[in-house]
Amino acid sequence: MKIPKRLQPLVDDGMVDEVLFQLMSGKEAQVFVVRCGDNVRCAKVYKQAQKRSFKQAVQYQEGRKVRNSRRARAMDKKTRYGQKEQEEAWLNAEVDALYRLADAGVRVPEPFGFVDGVLLMEMITDEEGKAAPRLDDVTLTPEQARDYHGRVISDVVRMLSAGLIHGDLSEFNVLVDTDGPVIIDLPQAVNAAGNNSAEQMLERDVDNMRRYFGRFAPELLVTDYGKEIWALYESGDLHPDSHLTGRFEHDTESADVDELMEVIEAAKEEERERQERARDAEDGDD
Repeated sequence: MKIPKRLQPLVDDGMVDEVLFQLMSGKEAQVFVVRCGDNVRCAKVYKQAQKRSFKQAVQYQEGRKVRNSRRARAMDKKTRYGQKEQEEAWLNAEVDALYRLADAGVRVPEPFGFVDGVLLMEMITDEEGKAAPRLDDVTLTPEQARDYHGRVISDVVRMLSAGLIHGDLSEFNVLVDTDGPVIIDLPQAVNAAGNNSAEQMLERDVDNMRRYFGRFAPELLVTDYGKEIWALYESGDLHPDSHLTGRFEHDTESADVDELMEVIEAAKEEERERQERARDAEDGDD
């Protein structure tokens, strides 16, 4: 196929030998399958800020550390330079997260380089060497659902132990290869210690997995791993190999009705956004 403009520098530099085909196009990026020597890999081309439709970037970026104080001040003041640096920080977030999580033992694609807004990384494949399906595209037995759920929850624990939360985890950004689930799409990865919404995002990630796997293994629907994991994290007792029960002792004090209604409305809004992402993902596959 014709080489996309954004991939031409990687071809010129010898990092990519051939662009084979486009794999998908989403809100934040396009993904191409490329040949690098004898290896087939993925090239994720991030869309420019004005062309992205990810709505809550500021919420996800809260707490991300910037080593250069001048850059940090410019980002806070939202100057033109600051906006450019903010964009650069957003683009580098997934690369940094992939390296950090791979070191922590989380199943994520292996990164091979990042050049001019293009991430070159491992292509996750099925047993036939084709692009691995998303979790949403597979049908599971109850045994598989319990097994895969346990693996994903273990990876969520390893993530949090490494200081990160996926922030947008669902059946649409987990691939399934011959060895099981592989977590993808991490540009919005959240700094657990520095983000005021960290607890909410962690619980949402875990609840999304509970609902999905619960379709095949209904007993998972009564688990409460999200709150259990966060309670261990807050108390300093969370470790990569922490033993979890899926149970959590909830506060039995009377609830604030107004606050409860706000939580319900927030959950409805999250579900609407999840359905919108699902429709966008389906459109991208057409």
